[in-house]
Formats: sequence, C-alpha cells, structure tokens
Amino acid sequence: MKKVLSYLLVILLLAPALPLAITPVAAYEKKIPCDADANNELTKEELVNVILPYMLGEGDLKLDDVGDAAWVYAYWGGKPKIITDSAAREVTIYRPIERTIGIEAGALRLLVYLDATDMVIGVEENEKTWGTKNPYNIAHPELRELPSIGPFHGGNPELIAAQTPDVVFWTYTTTGKADDLQNKIDAPVIALGYGDLGKNRATFYHSLRLMGNILDKDARAREVIQYINDTINDLDSRTANIAENKTLKVYVGGIGYYGAHGLLSTEPAYPPFLFVHANNTASELGIEHAFISAETLIDWDPDVIFIDEGGYNLVMNDLEEDKYQDLSAVKNGKLYAVLPYNFYTTNYGTLLANAYYIGKVLYPEKFEDVDVEQKADEIYEQFVAKAVYQDMNNIFGGFKKIDLGV
Repeated sequence: MKKVLSYLLVILLLAPALPLAITPVAAYEKKIPCDADANNELTKEELVNVILPYMLGEGDLKLDDVGDAAWVYAYWGGKPKIITDSAAREVTIYRPIERTIGIEAGALRLLVYLDATDMVIGVEENEKTWGTKNPYNIAHPELRELPSIGPFHGGNPELIAAQTPDVVFWTYTTTGKADDLQNKIDAPVIALGYGDLGKNRATFYHSLRLMGNILDKDARAREVIQYINDTINDLDSRTANIAENKTLKVYVGGIGYYGAHGLLSTEPAYPPFLFVHANNTASELGIEHAFISAETLIDWDPDVIFIDEGGYNLVMNDLEEDKYQDLSAVKNGKLYAVLPYNFYTTNYGTLLANAYYIGKVLYPEKFEDVDVEQKADEIYEQFVAKAVYQDMNNIFGGFKKIDLGV
C-alpha cells in the first residue's frame, strides 16, 4: 500500500503514463533518493527535475527511487527521519520502509501487532519450529515460510544481510551489539525495549510508538495502546472495589523463564493478578520472577492455584508429590489452567485473556457478562488479526479447571 501511494504521488507530479519497470531489490542506501545536492533535504524542484528524465528513460533512476522520493517529500517534509532508539542511539532512516526483520524475543510479535506482517522478509529459525505455537505465528502461518535469518536470540548477520532489509528491529540488545550488527549488514538497526504491562509499561508503549513512526504505522500503534489501556481499565472497574477481606489467596505456578518450569516457578508481579486486584501470595517477594521453595508455598497455602500451561506437565508431576496434598487449593479442588504467559518473552494478548479468565474464577458475579473464550478471541483479533483461542486450546489445553482426582 505504501508503494502504491508513493507511485500515485509520482503520477500526480508526472504525467499520465509511466513505464512501470520492475527492478531488483537493492542494498540500503544512506541518502534520500533524488536529493541532487546531497544535503539531506529534498526540495520540490529536485523532485520535479528527476521526473522528466525518468519519463524519457534517461539516467539511472528507478521507479522505486522516484516513488520513495515522492513519499519523503510529501510525508516527511523532504528530510530523513532521525530516530532515537531505546538504547539512546541516533539512527537515520532515508526512505520509507518496505522490508523489515525482527530479531530476538518478541520483535516479530511487535511487528505483527503493528499489522506489518507484509513487510517482514525473514524470520529466526525458531519461528519455523517451536515458535509456531505462539498466537502471532498461528494467526500468520505465512511467516514460517519466509527465509531463515539464523537461530533464535539474534539470527546470523550474513543471513540477515542477504535479505537486504530496510531496517532491523532488535529487542533485548545493547548499544554495542546494535552498532556492530548495523555495521555488518549496512542497514539501520533499531534497539527496542520490550517492557511489560506492569512497571515497565511505558517502555513497551515507547517501542510501539517508535516502530509505528519508523514503519509509518503511527495510527496502528495508537490503536493497540488504546485497546490495552481500555482493557486494563475494564478489568479494574470490575474488581477495584472488592474488599481485601473478601479476596482469596492466589498463586500462579509453571511460569516460563528461559524455558519451561514447574510449580515453584512464579511471578510476584503477575499482571493478570494485578489487573483484577487478586491477592497474590508471592507479591511480598517484590521481584519480576522467582523460584520459591516447596516449604514457602506450603507456608503460603494459597486458596486458589493457577497453572501456566507452558509448564503444565511439569506442574502435574510436582503435584503428585505427597508434600503438596495438604495445600488448600489441592484439597478443595481449586486448581485452574491458564494459557502460556511467557513464550519467547511475554504474550501480551494472552496475558489480557488470562486476566479475564482469572477474574471470572475469583469473582464470577463481576464477570457474569463475559464469555472468556469469546473475550480471548476478541483480544487475539485485536493483537494478531485472527481469533486463535481454539488453536491455543488445542495446543495447550485452554482455560479449564483441573481435576486431580484427590
């Protein structure tokens, strides 16, 4: 669509007929196309002066060059975009982005959230194997058919460069690593903070806005952010006035953390609990992730235990041990499964869907109007453009009460 608009801009400036030459993808050029005096400011005169030679087939300009120049002039004020990324690096973008790659955990997910799947030209190898279980990959199976740009957690510079990206987005990286990759592939590399929906929500939102600006997806970035805020506000409005003495003690186990883990892997600041004002027994730890001891869990004795299905089998094995049989949640049959929270970092859509299920389990009267499966699909449609709850249910087990037969 962006190229189409660029060509339309050219047509308006040109004349009725343009030779629509098909040209191969070129390496990223560090200059504004058609900037005759190379001063990084494209004027109307410079743009008009390349049109007639192009129409006459003179010079070496291609239609992509003229189209990109028209876009830069019309939408960027004739100047390149100078971006300050999440690592405080200054990166210059000289032409509209058509070809992009996301590397490291979560980067491809954010591109999908921004409705930029048509710009993605390569993926890490894990997106073709175990990563296919992620909602964004389920919704967009075409991604796994793209060329591999190397292993997970960063790819391979040579394979990335071979795809000639206009820009690469890299989460969980450093200034030095980003600079090094940028030099190796000779294309802009944008370092991103992934953030979360807790105390680092501003970091997450900043990255969405930054990517939206670079990809000319500003409106979509605002839409995603507004939806998240509205959803969190809805959860808060349903549960904010529940008295503390009426809240059950809750715990979540099986949280993924650089791999799958069992019952004692938990999240002291588990966002779904925060959103519905649940009494998280682990909150006293005050850290982002924790491995606790069996003795600690027994001492906390939660009334309700939620199990992240990323570690479901490991948790089920743990719960067979005698020492857990006297837990109130086990004795009273208050065990519930939720969808994987961390799977190549945080699944934001899943996190919000989990919050509605947890809210309905803990305070059914506050969520009596909510069908949690339909709500999950609404959330997934907003984030990844497809209702994938049933796919997630088929893979992981979905929202359910767990019967241990005790």
